[in-house]
Amino acid sequence: MIFPKWIQKGDCIGVTACSAGKTEPVDFVRLDSAARQMERRGYRVFETPDTRKNEKGRSAPARVRAEELHSLAERPEVSWVVQASGGDYLAEMLSYTDFERIGRNPKWYQGYSDPTGLLFSITTNCDMATVYAGNFCDFGMELWHKSLEENLALLEGAPLVQRSFPLYRDGFAERVTGLEDFQEDTPVYWESGGQPVRMSGRLLGGCLDVLLNLVGTRFDKTKEWCERYREDGVLWYLESFALSAEQLTCGLWNLKEAGWFQHARGFVFGRPAFFSSENGIGYREAVEAVLGELLVPVVYEADIGHKAPRMTMINGALAQLFVADGRGELKVTC
Repeated sequence: MIFPKWIQKGDCIGVTACSAGKTEPVDFVRLDSAARQMERRGYRVFETPDTRKNEKGRSAPARVRAEELHSLAERPEVSWVVQASGGDYLAEMLSYTDFERIGRNPKWYQGYSDPTGLLFSITTNCDMATVYAGNFCDFGMELWHKSLEENLALLEGAPLVQRSFPLYRDGFAERVTGLEDFQEDTPVYWESGGQPVRMSGRLLGGCLDVLLNLVGTRFDKTKEWCERYREDGVLWYLESFALSAEQLTCGLWNLKEAGWFQHARGFVFGRPAFFSSENGIGYREAVEAVLGELLVPVVYEADIGHKAPRMTMINGALAQLFVADGRGELKVTC
């Protein structure tokens, strides 16, 4: 595994929009605030030209988005590339992404939701660690949440143990000033079937809605990557944006039959943003219908994904996870 060097004061953070861009005034406030927050902490920030543009869900044509990413990959002063936003169309950009150029210049790439397509592909195609955590606008809140402080500290090389948070936001709050925090309103409880759970392996995962677009394409090197690290095993972390029970069941079946889960040591599922079922099937029931036969631990309702706050998950890193009494503890080793 290639682990980029830890970031340090004076480095530049590259912000880009490989999916949707930002065009609302409240989002500009948040981007500007995020840049100021990073500058106060000793970092410089550089935005690619189309970060604040958006047309039909895309910051720019796919080829342009790829070139803007390549420009950050090849800027020596940039050590951390963070996505401005999620969206729907990042997959288009992969057709023009040069993974050799990215692999020649190891640095940290971060985002969540639609950026899964890029992060997961970099890890499995370049054998390079990537970061599934907040998009850049998250750093624009006036008073940083503990999860953001930990995100930065981890990439600075601090040997942190992340612990589940007390509360999360169940739903999505409208931005008014652009400086709001996560506005948590619901107790966090990691579901492990009433029993303590320990699992370990190399972390790999992201947003299932996006991963289902990758399976079977020329960018899908997942089975080979998992085979490479079979002795460590894979600790899968997964979350969904808007998959129904029916889509979740069929999607997980697809990944299992494609060989993705052959060396799985366990699964951690984040809180789904939206979930429904035409047949009265619950989330856990849908998952267990497919993964139950693997006979590995499965945890639900973790601090991962769309319902913030979220832990920092490092694709490719060795991890140890302990869950008991509704609380989770994650140690990541790079």
